[in-house]
Amino acid sequence: MAAVWYELKHQCKQTGARYGILHTPHGDFETPLFMPVGTKANVKTLIPSEIKEVSEGLILGNTYHLWLQPGDEIIKKFGGIRGFMNWDGALLTDSGGFQVFSLSKIRKITEEGVEFRHHKSGEKLFLTPEKSIEIQNNLGADIIMSFDECPPFNSTYEYMKDSVDRTIRWAKRGKDAHKNPETQALFGIVQGGGNKEIRKYCLEKLMEIDFPGYSIGGLSVGESKADMYEMLEFLKDIMPSDKPRYLMGVGSPDDLVVGAMNGIDMFDCVLPSRNARHGTAFTSYGKVQVKNASLKSSHEPLDPKCDCYVCKTYTKGYLNHLVKSEEILGMRLLTYHNLYFLKTLMANVRKAIQEDRLADFKDEFFKSFGYEKK
Repeated sequence: MAAVWYELKHQCKQTGARYGILHTPHGDFETPLFMPVGTKANVKTLIPSEIKEVSEGLILGNTYHLWLQPGDEIIKKFGGIRGFMNWDGALLTDSGGFQVFSLSKIRKITEEGVEFRHHKSGEKLFLTPEKSIEIQNNLGADIIMSFDECPPFNSTYEYMKDSVDRTIRWAKRGKDAHKNPETQALFGIVQGGGNKEIRKYCLEKLMEIDFPGYSIGGLSVGESKADMYEMLEFLKDIMPSDKPRYLMGVGSPDDLVVGAMNGIDMFDCVLPSRNARHGTAFTSYGKVQVKNASLKSSHEPLDPKCDCYVCKTYTKGYLNHLVKSEEILGMRLLTYHNLYFLKTLMANVRKAIQEDRLADFKDEFFKSFGYEKK
């Protein structure tokens, strides 16, 4: 049996959204699901027992950052990321491809790979498809990613086509270099920005190479939500139905619901934890700026409809004090709450899919959260 496989259990009659089971060497997971990001082998401010409570048990690690510090060879000696951070759940690692986009001012792309300048020391670094896979083999995640370029969404046709062709070649090189296909599932990444023709071409070529799962990259990188949703709707009916679909770097509540409606099974994003560290909480009645002076004397819970530890234990007034005082506990508690909120949201999405009412759920949720109709 392959390292990771997917069972499609039900499709929502209202929307076509997918309810399924993702099987991995370290757990089986109902989908659609949201995966918290543990960039440097930890979900910022939380310990593993807390991460278990606010996730489904599948989290991310960042290949580029762990390669730089402490180094993949060191992590390998601990038994991979799981042994290193004492995590007994499942893991997914990215490839370093997003850093090709986010660190565009300190990198140079060639056919062989990408030369970076270390963002702190200025040291030259060179990452190839083979090196990315070697690093991820050492990190030991259940699901790993092909090395790619994430091009700007509105690149010219010529740039986008050249970039995607190279990404396809890199995907083949990465698959050929992969040493652990029985224990680590390597996903292909569909790029192409806002060009539907190139997106379709990229997907078809990756399917010829044949991967156990497919990621959608290059969205939520500055384009409008309408543009992102249009591309997801386009890809919905041409992605393989028997393999998992992972939308990379997307995690706002509205995008999770609309993404699920368009057939996405897996999501990740730093947004909920980053927002928490800056004092913003997700609640059933919308986003809350916890440092707002109006909360200073409130004895109410952050979200009366939430049954997480934070909402059952602390008042808005106390959380307001922690955030305004820049206490680490405030960051921890809001991170815990935001991730728990998204975990609950995705459980409700799965239930709505199984009951063939995801479109109705979306309308109800958007109204309560304060989103305009989309």
